[in-house]
Amino acid sequence: MSAPHLDEQPSTPARTAPHRYELILPPGWVRIPLREGTQEALEKILFSHMEQVPEGIPRDDAMRFRLDMRRQLEKQARAARRNGGLDLYLPVRPRGGIFLMASFVVAEMPIGQDHGVPPEAVLAQLVDDGVPGGAATKVDVAGAPALRRDYSRALDEGELLTRRVDYVIPVANAPGHWISINFSTPGDGDVDSEFTDVLVELFDAVVSTFRWSHE
Repeated sequence: MSAPHLDEQPSTPARTAPHRYELILPPGWVRIPLREGTQEALEKILFSHMEQVPEGIPRDDAMRFRLDMRRQLEKQARAARRNGGLDLYLPVRPRGGIFLMASFVVAEMPIGQDHGVPPEAVLAQLVDDGVPGGAATKVDVAGAPALRRDYSRALDEGELLTRRVDYVIPVANAPGHWISINFSTPGDGDVDSEFTDVLVELFDAVVSTFRWSHE
């Protein structure tokens, strides 16, 4: 799966900045582009991918379920786009009769660092800053240093607590340009459960397939 949504980056003849990224999705997951083609992608998801509905929903209510799902997806897509989102990814087919409540967003990340500061120095500072209620560690993504943050948070008071994992990745050969990959799930209602850990491991496996593309 590739996404040609990175803005044009400065480059030199010897070090060309990538124009897109690529990653491999698990079965049943789809990409919703957030800069263009969003409505077309939603139509395809609702009427091509979501031929099944969760157990317990009568067949006569299937269309209402799809329309409600569309409204939720549109709301999620708008929020992601406002935060610099490039693409939204989520599961659209039920597993064992239920839909997984999970998603991740690839977004541009304006860190605001001077272009002359090496990415390793920026990442080291971010690791030192840590993350409240979680952990920040340096990792390797696509053969280069990156940052992984793992924590739990409710966006607003009274909202469901969610497990979150963020990757912060410097754009190859484009000083000062960064993207983030932000995963969120309530799991099975327990952010520290074995089931939730399995979803996090699935997301980490997806990120391990991340590659830059110059095509």
